[in-house]
Amino acid sequence: MANYDVIVIGAGPAGYVAAIRAAQLGQKTAIVDEEFLGGICLNVGCIPSKSLLQNAHVAYTLREEGDLFGFSFENLKLDYASAVKRSRQVSERLTKGVEFLMKKNKIDVIMGTAELTAKDTVSVKPAKGKAEEHKAKNIVIATGASAIGLPGVETDGEQVVTFWEAILQEKLPKSAVVVGGGAIGLEFATVWNSYGVPVTVVELMDSIVPREDAEVSKELAKQLTKKGITVKTGTKVEGVEKLKTKLKVMLSGKDGEEVLDADQVLVAIGFRPNSANLGLDKLGVKLGKGGEIEVDERMATNVPGIWAVGDVTAKLMLAHVGSAQGVICAEHIAGMETVTLDYRMMPRATYCSPQVASFGYTEAEAKEAGYELKIGRFNFQANGKALGLGDYAGWVKLITDAKYGEILGAHMIGPEVTELLPELTIAQMTELTAAEIARNVHAHPSLSETLMEAAHAAEGHAIHS
Repeated sequence: MANYDVIVIGAGPAGYVAAIRAAQLGQKTAIVDEEFLGGICLNVGCIPSKSLLQNAHVAYTLREEGDLFGFSFENLKLDYASAVKRSRQVSERLTKGVEFLMKKNKIDVIMGTAELTAKDTVSVKPAKGKAEEHKAKNIVIATGASAIGLPGVETDGEQVVTFWEAILQEKLPKSAVVVGGGAIGLEFATVWNSYGVPVTVVELMDSIVPREDAEVSKELAKQLTKKGITVKTGTKVEGVEKLKTKLKVMLSGKDGEEVLDADQVLVAIGFRPNSANLGLDKLGVKLGKGGEIEVDERMATNVPGIWAVGDVTAKLMLAHVGSAQGVICAEHIAGMETVTLDYRMMPRATYCSPQVASFGYTEAEAKEAGYELKIGRFNFQANGKALGLGDYAGWVKLITDAKYGEILGAHMIGPEVTELLPELTIAQMTELTAAEIARNVHAHPSLSETLMEAAHAAEGHAIHS
């Protein structure tokens, strides 16, 4: 039996970051995972999907935008299997990097299935062999979340798939129905559409990316439709019938009843925290209605010595939020001063085409909260860098408090907007105003100038619009 200061269960972005920070702070640390270092994000999620999206961007440019850039092909061949292989190489490179970081920080890596047998004891059963117990003063649960299935529809991994199977398959579907108009569904819709696959996105809510600002959702639906993706909102999947060579997808909604034929259905309707089978019930660890582990601002559960970070807390199921939670948790364990996360102000990113990025209040939420608003906007169509890229759909929308100039949120759709978030989030965190963003000199030509221009507009003195 080994003894540790900290044992982290789960080696995804929340867990391995918590382990590294704990080790940096002098804690004897171990990390446990039943499958792989890096978690879903590095292995079958955000990292390989971004590789596929880059291939998709090139494929779309070659297929659809040759006239714009002055080239043509008589016999263009797109090898999707090669794109998938490249994505696996990208993933493997980063997971090896995590393995190196574990060694560098002297963190013991224990592979196997973990269960808490006491509030200071973790039993780990490897794939082969007997379970071993390990003691720790602090146990951090970072077990992530799993994809939710569609009620009444069997996910078979071939015809009806989740993100996991979709990201690993080397063959494109002949046609696809994507159930769920959130980040994952839209990113796969972008990839497949870019390779010429007919795609229909079905979303139960009245808009795709329903948590985004209403104007962003509307503009994104418009741009996806332009690219040939069929978008059906306010629509429910009633069932999926499996035939020998195709699927029949039964829909009902504002357009009435409809049946779609598809080669493959991707179910991307959300995630459920992985809190079962950990022994938490026996220890009295409090869970929410959705199975999420309830934590306070320190990432502590109601049981002293047991902590939780990442998607299993369901605070905001994003890798970067999990990593931030991991750092804060480790710092509290070590007894050092740290920060408190404001989940409303966390950056959010969707890497479809065009990209969507946001943080803070939407316009509707800010009005409902009682703020008097000043809103600044700037279109990428008036940005020189965007025009040069040939990618100028969308805009930046900056929401500020009219009384104090406080930045309440930002909502962006357009080229590489996910890269534009940090200037705005750090400005909000440090209580800078739109006036200071407007005064900050931005390189020309750059996409970041849209932030400066939107800030000028919010202050009532727009320069280029």
